[in-house]
Amino acid sequence: MSRLKYIFACFGLLAFSLTGYSQTPTGMQPIKGGTLIPLYGLDSGKVWVDDFLLDIYPVTNEQYLDFVKKYPEWKRANAKSIFADGNYLSEWQSDLQLGTHMNPKSPISNVSWFAAKAYCACQEKRLPSVDEWELAARASETKANAENDSSFNTRIIESYETPNTYSKTVGSTYKNFWGIYDMHGLVWEWTSDFNSVLISGESRQDGEADRNLFCAGAAISASNLRDYAAFMRYAFRGSIKANYNIKNLGFRCAKSK
Repeated sequence: MSRLKYIFACFGLLAFSLTGYSQTPTGMQPIKGGTLIPLYGLDSGKVWVDDFLLDIYPVTNEQYLDFVKKYPEWKRANAKSIFADGNYLSEWQSDLQLGTHMNPKSPISNVSWFAAKAYCACQEKRLPSVDEWELAARASETKANAENDSSFNTRIIESYETPNTYSKTVGSTYKNFWGIYDMHGLVWEWTSDFNSVLISGESRQDGEADRNLFCAGAAISASNLRDYAAFMRYAFRGSIKANYNIKNLGFRCAKSK
């Protein structure tokens, strides 16, 4: 691949088609696909998620620093405002130096959706979809699907209430059923279609927003009224824009199998 084509790919303008892996790439774990009932369920009630690969850990500060060194268009001084607002890497000392208080092994945050997407493309990966992320995130240490486990959901909610979790070292939370760390308890994470939370039912296919999601009656269409942790995630995703950079919002990468 030429240098020019590779740069385009890193901006998400080329799609990689990577198939036929003989082994799991380093730093990733395979996630077995299956059916998922979204919080705001489709008319059919379920969606199918194919097998995929997911990073074991969120992307770290030091990994993102290596990225901006290699791709200077994503330095703080060079990032265009249409792709990243004024909070982009705001706690760094300079374009190529982390803040003195920052742990290199902590998850990167204050990065936009555009920046996260570009990072993943430059690793020949991509951001996970909402459905992929939720499928992986519903796993506890011992169950592939712990969404009906009240103690598991309580622990997730408690982790959301813990301050400054973005400063912890990646891998400091539990390893789930799939061998993935930190799905809950460190940072919120970007997904490729994060704004799809504003679409449900047939409108998920035709792109028209479901106005019910903006009013108190939104819960009428929810598939699991007890899943408060998921309500919090969906509410957060629905409140942000792709160029936002938020202190407790990071990402990890995925790949299709």
